[in-house]
Amino acid sequence: MTRRYPIIHARRPILGQPPHGEEIDLEFSNGEARTYRRMLQPGHGAVYVVALPDPQHVYLIREYSCGMEHYELGPVKGRIDPGETPVETANRELREEIGFGARRLDHVRSISLNPNYMTHAAELVIARDLYPETLEGDEPEPLELVRWRLDDLESLLLRPDMTDGRSFAALFIARQWLREFG
Repeated sequence: MTRRYPIIHARRPILGQPPHGEEIDLEFSNGEARTYRRMLQPGHGAVYVVALPDPQHVYLIREYSCGMEHYELGPVKGRIDPGETPVETANRELREEIGFGARRLDHVRSISLNPNYMTHAAELVIARDLYPETLEGDEPEPLELVRWRLDDLESLLLRPDMTDGRSFAALFIARQWLREFG
């Protein structure tokens, strides 16, 4: 069923401690009116990078995650700096976090985080044809590099050290994208 988008009558910022948000007054096609609240993504977004050292494997990293207070396994990721494209950010983060650059980078799609209440999204980039190159990063300690088989992603699903839903989405979407287009 195709519906027309609600009419936006007003937007008001919700100020305070980050994260900032906004209220939006909407009118739906059936005449119902509602005020929605949403959290706004700070900065310029983020990337999740599925780095492939060869067609059968992906590089994951293990790093401390303050939000969950444990070491978390997942793909390379990071914030997009002002003026950077997602592909440029992906290549920078690869060099900072795992010591590789990539000759081939494919921007696949956006992955949102709770789209009903947040504007937060990350761009999924697949990195191939890796070569050794490092940049100084902002990590307080070296990250552990883990090589994982792409055909064994399912065994990551019940691991207690992998809890980030966007990490799961990035890996499984990348694997499917590679099957269809790679």
